[in-house]
This record gives sequence, structure tokens and C-alpha cells, in this order.
Amino acid sequence: MEVSRVRALRGPNLWSHHTSVEAIVACTPEEESIGSLPGFETRLRARFPQLGQLQPFGHDDTIPLAHVLEIAALELQAQAGCPVTFSRTTATVETGIYQVVVEYSEEDVGRLALELARQLIEAARSDAPFDLQAALAQLRDLDEDVRLGPSTGSIVQAAVARNIPYRRLTEGSLVMFGWGSKQRRIQAAEIDATGAIAETIAQDKELTKKLLDAAGVPVPLGRTVTDPIDAWAAAQEIGLPVVIKPKDGNQGKGVTVNITTREQIVAGFNAASEFRDDVMVERYLPGHDYRLLVIGDKLVAAARRDPPSVVGDGVHTVRQLVDTVNLDPRRGSGHSTSLTRIRFDDIALASLAKQGMNADSVPPKGQRVILRNNANLSTGGSATDVTDDVHPEVAARAIAAAHMVGLDICGVDLVCDSVLKPIEDQRGGIVEVNAAPGLRMHLAPSFGKPRAIGEAIVDMLFEEDDDGRIPVVAVTGTNGKTTTVRLIAHMLGTSGLRTGMTNTDGVYIEGRRIDSGDCSGPRSARNVLLHPDVDAAVFETARGGLLREGLAFDRCQVAVVTNVGAGDHLGLNYITTLEDLAILKRVIVQNVAEGGMAVLNAADPIVADMASFTRGDVTFFAQDGTLPLMAMHRAQGRRAVFVEDGFLVCAQGKFEHRIPLAEVPITRGGVVGFQVENVMASVAAAWGVGISWDKIALGLKTFVGESDNAPGRFNVFDYRGATLIADYGHNPDAISALVSAVENMPARRRSVVISGAGDRRDQDITQQTQILGAAFDEVLLYEDQCQRGRADGEVVALLRQGLQGAVRTGHVEEIQGEFVAIDRALARLSEGDLCLILIDQVDEALAHIAKRVAEA
Repeated sequence: MEVSRVRALRGPNLWSHHTSVEAIVACTPEEESIGSLPGFETRLRARFPQLGQLQPFGHDDTIPLAHVLEIAALELQAQAGCPVTFSRTTATVETGIYQVVVEYSEEDVGRLALELARQLIEAARSDAPFDLQAALAQLRDLDEDVRLGPSTGSIVQAAVARNIPYRRLTEGSLVMFGWGSKQRRIQAAEIDATGAIAETIAQDKELTKKLLDAAGVPVPLGRTVTDPIDAWAAAQEIGLPVVIKPKDGNQGKGVTVNITTREQIVAGFNAASEFRDDVMVERYLPGHDYRLLVIGDKLVAAARRDPPSVVGDGVHTVRQLVDTVNLDPRRGSGHSTSLTRIRFDDIALASLAKQGMNADSVPPKGQRVILRNNANLSTGGSATDVTDDVHPEVAARAIAAAHMVGLDICGVDLVCDSVLKPIEDQRGGIVEVNAAPGLRMHLAPSFGKPRAIGEAIVDMLFEEDDDGRIPVVAVTGTNGKTTTVRLIAHMLGTSGLRTGMTNTDGVYIEGRRIDSGDCSGPRSARNVLLHPDVDAAVFETARGGLLREGLAFDRCQVAVVTNVGAGDHLGLNYITTLEDLAILKRVIVQNVAEGGMAVLNAADPIVADMASFTRGDVTFFAQDGTLPLMAMHRAQGRRAVFVEDGFLVCAQGKFEHRIPLAEVPITRGGVVGFQVENVMASVAAAWGVGISWDKIALGLKTFVGESDNAPGRFNVFDYRGATLIADYGHNPDAISALVSAVENMPARRRSVVISGAGDRRDQDITQQTQILGAAFDEVLLYEDQCQRGRADGEVVALLRQGLQGAVRTGHVEEIQGEFVAIDRALARLSEGDLCLILIDQVDEALAHIAKRVAEA
């Protein structure tokens, strides 16, 4: 069994809405059924007893090894604690070749699971050992490393519950919510609105206390010290007991509390100095350690933090008691569990020494032994939720502290006897104010009620009715995609929306190209959604990107399928039939948001059948408004766009809006049929987004299909009294549409310049010239940069084959080089002629033609 071409499908895809890994798996004849491998399944289940049920494949009882790989990769993740449920194995048209798809929650984990599943199968085949527990531990450890921590994860979960899209921007905790101009960003529990100055103030403990004191918030007295001698002097000024800590520390690192002797001062100063150069001494406040969480202008959670400790039983040593406590499944080594394992280190030993004990001491039954002075969860402490107990005056002081520093999300550390009464009544004080506070103690307290922290943060980021989404229009089809995308984007821009667009020419933001080349895939679309100046986005969604990576978005507001026709690129990547192609194209239709719109070509039966696969509504378009499907759709009060008496008609129920085709330049008064179809699809999409009719009309009037606006899409030039048309048509359906268009344009003599893309089937290349041979007097065949794996001369030979028996073509030439062919065609033109140039290098060819026109 050979596993190759492993891809990560990072968005909705051909197989499902789940993120998945997809692999091509080649099985030998005996591996086509595990029944041909004696004892294999028994050995496999001995190594992996939790393996799920293997299902017969197809209409017989065979189970290929590829299917075993699928089930094993899924179940390994599930056993490692990953929330995955979807997998699938599909046979291709090639014997013994399968496509295996397995869901993942973290891409690296999914890839590793596939590799471990392969190793498991190899071990079962060769009767070699396989360490299942080590494999599961490897998956768990990797999952722990790469997935979001509990704080960030809780915010993401809350956003998903509100239908707000998110995207991780780094391998860490930097996350973007929403799209384009509506996006917000967080890093752990810090939001994009948090100022750098506020964060700097929070790190400076001394400055923080000065500001809080100025605001009337109780704080402990203290100052910065330079050395142990100065620290002892400060302690005497303040009055013992005191606390020593780094001036800008965090997580309790280097903090020593309740210091009463000079020796402890020296040890505490040295401990703090290990973390920061600047050290503070401040008054020790007796009482409990509380963390109050302020989000915006509200106190949303409060917890009492207790230092790590064990309770003696009169039998076991302190070390044994710690080991027993650490067996609690709630305790882990990272941040994924509600509690952290208690560290038995030098700090713990020092704490024991203060209590007259060591690691081997056996504390009496019932005696509580403190293992650390600070109560941070990261050092093994515990947290008890006390949110409902917080006195209003205490809450007010915490909110004032957060606002004084300037933090939107703020962890306020309070020391006092109880939060049931005001701080001033019990000689308590706020000892620290923290930016990016840990949320774990509130999300999963050791004791008490969990709090909806993620929801509170998301509610601060987004208004109640705001899901952070901008209008997204996805366009796919065999032909017309790029023009449709450009026209939709133009109408959205005309309406005042700053629009991002991707197509086969590049990435555009507000009409300015920021990237060039074929940008019709998900990477380019994600870049547009990332751009902060984009109010709406229109994406050309080509089959290649869909197959490689899936969609760049989870939902779109409008999906447009222009046509499927006879298809294109059939035979590539196991998309071999029109049905395969339709299933792929309809992915965008399946992922229209509820309340969104699928815009479908009613004259193309394959496209029309996609209507039943959308969760949104449907707008049908077709030039012939009397089609039975259109009539039925209109009778149901649903939207339809069609042509009638020279007008584009947009109808829904009794409503009709008419647009004269004479006012739509790219249709040339309705003469260019395929452009009329592109306009119908575009208007239906703009209607679906909610653009006003006057803005739609303005957009149509001002969109001229010239090379600077729609390069390679029926660009018309005048050359010495002859008509030149440059187009990127590259499949039989496109050629037929172009022929239909140019037949409506007067010409004394017609010529065409054409090459063919080598990655099409032979019959698709030949069919193009079969169509052209009935409509053009002269055909110039050229070979250039689009051979795509074909041998030199092979494409031109197929094109010439299509001209055999041509009823009209009387002159054929074969030319090497696209620009040479263009120049040769121009040299043969006379006044009144028409020449269709099917370009390959769009930008370069158009520039060449424009230069020749200017020179004329």
C-alpha cells in the first residue's frame, strides 16, 4: 500500500464541511480486499482493539486496505481525545487507486494520525510490534502543543456559537474573528483595542499602584529596591511583614510573601532577581488571594485562589501525598486541564522548611501543608468561584482599577479576608492589575460554578446583531466566471462598498491589483478576507483550488454557478464525468448561509438541479423567461432574471424591475449572448447582496468590457478598419459562445488565432477547431507556453485534426509563438475584416495587441 499526495482540506470541500486530510492510496491486487491477507484483521485488532467496524466496499464484501487506513486514522484521533467523526474512502477510475479522506480538528494531528495508521497496518501485515499507547501519547502531546489553550479556545467557541467566523493567524493564540473591515483580533485574553501603554502600565507594578491610589483604590504601600540591604530598609519603613516580587512579573514568578526576617528578605530578593532586575517590596496584606475579572465595564467573574497544599494522613510522607494528589485526572502538565500538577521543586522544599518539614516528613492527620506561598493555578494551586459573593463596592473598585490602567480585559488581584464586604472595611488592597489574564480558573474552577467568559469577551467585541461577516459572493462555472466576478465587484463598488476580488488575473482591492497570476484559489480569497479595508468580497472559485484545499470561507451570502455545459478539465484529479464536475461545482451552493442566495442557470439542467442542495433561497436566470422551470419558480413567488423585449427583467411575485440591455455596454445591445448571461448572473448576485436598483444600473452602465477592466473577456479593438476581438476562451462551450457572438457582428472575412491547453482531453482540443472550422475563413494555429505536459507539436496536431473537413475554413497556418501568430493575423487583415484572437498569456498578449493598435 502506497500513500501519496496528502492534502489538507482547510475548508468546506468536495467531501464534507469538515476540515480533513485527503490522501491518494494505491493498493496492490491482493490489498484490494483484506480477505486476501490471511490473519490480517486478527493481528490488526490485537494491536488496536478499539478499531471501529470495517464496512464492505461497494456491492460485495471486499474491504480494501485503503478503507482500513481511513478507519484507523480516524479512530486513532478519537482515542487520543480529538473530536472527529467523519471519514470516507472512494475508489477512483484507476484500478487499485483510492481517495481516503479523514476529518481532523488540528491539521498536524490529522497528518500524524494518517502516518501512524499506515505504520499500524504495516505492523499488522508483517506481524511486527506496534506500541499503541506510545502512538496515542504522541497524538495527544502534539494536539496539546498545537491546539488553542483554554482561554483562547473559550473565546473561539463562543464566537462559533454566534456564527462568527475565525482564523488562527499564528501557531500561537493570535486569532482573527470576522472578515475584512468587520474583523477583530485577540491574542489569548487580550484584544486589538488594548493599548500598548495600558499594557506597559500593568507591567509596572509601582506605577500601577500610584495610579490606583490616585483613583481612590486601596493598594499596599511599597517601593522599588536596589539590593537586599535596600530591601530590608524598605521593609522597616513599611512595617513587617512584607512581600517581595519582580516589578513587572507575572504568574506569581519570583514572589515571596509574609516575610518577617532579614534572612527571608535576602532570599526573597534573590528569588525575584532571577526573573527581573527591578524588585519591589510592599506591605504584606493578610487574607485570601482573589482574582477579579473585569471585561469592559463589568465584573464578570471572581475566584478565590488557594496555594498548592496537601493534607496529612499520619502515614504518608509529603512527597507521597503530592504524588497522590497529582494522580487527580483534573491535574495535567499544561493548560488543558482545570488543575495543574503540584510542582515538587526548590520553592516547594523552601516552603516546607519554613514549616519545619522536608519531603520525607509525615504530617499528622488533618494538618494542611502549604507547598508554595503564591496561589497561581500554573503552580498547582486551586480556584473556587466566588462571583456571586462579590460585594458591589468590591466590584466597583475592580472596575475602577481596570479603567484607570486602561485595560479592556483585566485580571485584578485582590487580597482581603472576604469579598462579601468592602475592601476598606478589612484593610485589604489590590496588589496587581494584569493584562491578558488567564481565564482557566473562571472557565473550569476547581470548585464552584464555571463562568461564560468567552461569551462575555465576544459580546464586548461584537454587537448583539453583528456576526463579523461581510457579504461574500462565490462564483463558479465552466465559462463566464471572471467576467461575472468583475461585474459583481464593480456593482458592489459602485454602491459604496470597498470590494475585494479574486479571479484568474489576480487579487484586487477597490479596483487596485495587489497580486497577479491565477488567484482563483482559497489562499488568495483568505488574503482578501484578511484585508481590513474590505467591506465585501467576490471570489472566482475554480475547481483546482477547491480540490487542493476546499473553500476559504465556511459560508457565503451568494453563490453563483454560471454554467457547466459540456464541462472543462475533465479527466484531471479524478473528476472524469459531468456528474463529478457538478458535484464539485455545487460545493459553493451547499455552503450558502441560511438566508443567503444561490444564483443558478435555469437553462443548464445540471446547474438547475443544484437548487435542492442549498440552505438558502434560489434565483434562477435564463434568457428565456418562459422555460417551465422559470415559470414554476416565479409562480412560487421566488426570484427570476430573464430577457424580454430588449430588457433584462428581474422578477419576484408581482414585482418586476426592467433594465434596458441597450444601457449595458458589454452586451453590445444584447447581441453578445454569453455576456447577457454573465450580466443576468451578476445582477441576480447584486440583488442577493441587497444592492439598490439605481446602483446596479449605474454599475452596468459604467462597466465596459475593455482590456483594462475585463482583460481577456471579449475585448474589442479597431485596427485599420478591421475588428479585433481578444478572448481567453479555452473550451468547446466557450468557443461556441464566441462563435455565436461574432456571427452577429458584420465582417467581410473572418479569421481566428488559436492554441490549445495541453491539460484538456484530446477530444476537447479537437472539438474547438471543429466548431471554428464552420465559422471562420482563416485559422492560424500557434504553439507556445500552454503545452502542459504535451510533447512539442502534439496540441497543434490535435487542432489541425479538428479542421479536417471544415465547411468554411480555406486557409490554415501553423505558427510557433503566440505573439508571432498575432502579428501574422494582423498582417493579413483588410478593412471590414474580423479577427478573433484566443489569447493564452492574457496580460502580455493584450499589451502586444494594444501596442500594435496604437502603432496603426
